[in-house]
Amino acid sequence: MIDEKKIEQAVRLFLEGIGEDADREGLAETPRRISTMCSELFAGLGQDAGEHLARTFQADNNEMVLERDITFYSVCEHHFLPFYGKAHIAYIPDGKVVGISKLARTVEVYARRPQIQEQMTAQIADDIMKNLKPKGVMVMIEAEHMCMTMRGVKKPGTTTVTHVCRGEFENNESLKNTFFHFIR
Repeated sequence: MIDEKKIEQAVRLFLEGIGEDADREGLAETPRRISTMCSELFAGLGQDAGEHLARTFQADNNEMVLERDITFYSVCEHHFLPFYGKAHIAYIPDGKVVGISKLARTVEVYARRPQIQEQMTAQIADDIMKNLKPKGVMVMIEAEHMCMTMRGVKKPGTTTVTHVCRGEFENNESLKNTFFHFIR
């Protein structure tokens, strides 16, 4: 899906555009390195997160399942600078659960796309609702955005927090409070 040759050409033009010599020793291989990096950073573009959530297991316990501190790295679609942080996911099963690594894999699929945090949070929650059909899901993401740290307002250490509630989490303050208690 990723056209590495086009990326190499674009990086070369970019280097020339900022006044660099794209052929100098330190930069000669940079277009190739960046195109290879893009294949990794944007691997989620060709993936369906639902594939990771397809294999489920019967569960009699329908109490909250929470996976916290899922580290992720993504790229802001507005400035193409990284944002990174932790995702926390809770869901209330309705007779079936998914393997614990699958929640982290779902986060990775959406993080590996040019993305905004608000959209990523909703996409993760919506995919879990669609594929697991739980009674409810809550996703919270805490991230630092390099577009705020190294350019523009230049405020390192600022954390952006987004959360989305679906199903039973939407109107149940007790469930929300339990979620917040467990992630702290």
